Amino acid sequence: MNIRSMQEPTFLILTALAAGPQHGYGIIADVLRISGERVRLRAGTLYAALERLSDEGLIAVEGEEIVDGRARRYYRLTAEGATRLSTEVDRLRAHADTAASRLRARMAGGAA
Repeated sequence: MNIRSMQEPTFLILTALAAGPQHGYGIIADVLRISGERVRLRAGTLYAALERLSDEGLIAVEGEEIVDGRARRYYRLTAEGATRLSTEVDRLRAHADTAASRLRARMAGGAA
């Protein structure tokens, strides 16, 4: 199966939801935390991504509540989403392992 690699924001959104259902603001805050404050999702970007991920079956709406007169929708990772995230983790780990191995060999050989 040839699945294209994930964009970093998608990876981080799915990673945030792997911890459990969250609403949009919670996802934005979690992605910021997970990324070491490197990735700051804007609301419009997040909701477009959530719609796409939902259409792909990787996430689903868990529920909704009204807070301060506004609907707050909660999203969860689906089984298919967990599988895709796991596949991406394995892909990234393999690349990181290869890079680390090559760097160790370079350092051991004294290459500049």
